[in-house]
Amino acid sequence: MTRPTTRPRVPNFSSGPCTKRPGWTLQALQNAALGRSHRSPAGKAKLVEAIELTRTVLRVPADYRIAIVPASDTGAVEMAMWSMLGPKTVEVAAWEAFGSEWVTDALQELKISPIVHQTAYGVLPDLSAIDTKHNDVIFTWNGTAAGVRVPNGDWIAADRDGVTICDATSAAFAMPLDWAKLDVVTFSWQKVMGGEAAHGMLVLSPRAVARIESNTPAWPIPKVFRMAKGGKLIEGIFKGDTINTPSLLAVEDYLDTLRWAQGIGGLDALHARADANAKVVHDWVARTPWIGHLAVDPATYSNTGVCLVITDPDVLAKGDATVAAVAKGIADTLDAEGIAFDIGAYRDAPAGLRIWCGGTVETSDLEALMPWLDWAYAAEKAKLAKAA
Repeated sequence: MTRPTTRPRVPNFSSGPCTKRPGWTLQALQNAALGRSHRSPAGKAKLVEAIELTRTVLRVPADYRIAIVPASDTGAVEMAMWSMLGPKTVEVAAWEAFGSEWVTDALQELKISPIVHQTAYGVLPDLSAIDTKHNDVIFTWNGTAAGVRVPNGDWIAADRDGVTICDATSAAFAMPLDWAKLDVVTFSWQKVMGGEAAHGMLVLSPRAVARIESNTPAWPIPKVFRMAKGGKLIEGIFKGDTINTPSLLAVEDYLDTLRWAQGIGGLDALHARADANAKVVHDWVARTPWIGHLAVDPATYSNTGVCLVITDPDVLAKGDATVAAVAKGIADTLDAEGIAFDIGAYRDAPAGLRIWCGGTVETSDLEALMPWLDWAYAAEKAKLAKAA
């Protein structure tokens, strides 16, 4: 196959940390409150601004509380689990690595014997089988390692008695979230908005707050997970008084990307960019015989972490090791060429490719990438033919 000539302008297609917003330079950080305490007026103002801009851009309801918390999205999910679970039966939906982590937490750490709805990579569990009316529910809105997302929140009872804990780290800012159906929403700066890692966001509904204030967990709660004192929510956490020391450099970077989002048209524009980016990949897959989606149902295709598997019967016939070697060869070749970085499948997922399509990626870069994928695959297929 002829070597393509058009290169992606930015070759960063990692699913996290994700690529920076278009036009980003170090100058975006020049107003960071460096060398200042996060509790100083300057530091506190930055943290409050990050919370309020999050509310504005994500259209978080006015009566929901927002906090910046430690340990990225994982820390945010586990804060909710450790603080809120116990009073009701818990159901966990998992169809890839990250949902499986919440199953492990519930089973092995909290020992609450949840009802587990677990399926293979690429297949969404039967959400209608979950009793969202009476039980607490934990799920990921978008399975980053499988390229499978929840199409909507219709399966969640509006008149529920329990709480819904939603890991939305690769969904926030890229796909609509049904806030009325979600009591806890978590995400991290380093995913869809291309911020820097280590910080998580925790969004709580009034129902979630009521649970925290009425629940006394049967297990110890680490200091970095504590959101209540004396049976009352620690309101300062949701007003910029972070539990531990945040990076004000990372805060400034998050503020920059939120301002960028406002400047391009807000949430609708972010959704449209992700949809347009994913369409480039989906359309390419539809016309390319050697590649397919890991996601089985098109209704569940992700528009952020698009996960792909090799479908060429000639390669599949040679076994899993060959399939994995071909997928790795494509990723390694394009990395060495400076065309695409970090596009290999997640380490626990089936062998294949994973291409990030969130709003900070330019559609033109994805359009330029597709011929290179074909070129790299042709090179791997030629190696197999030669070896035979």
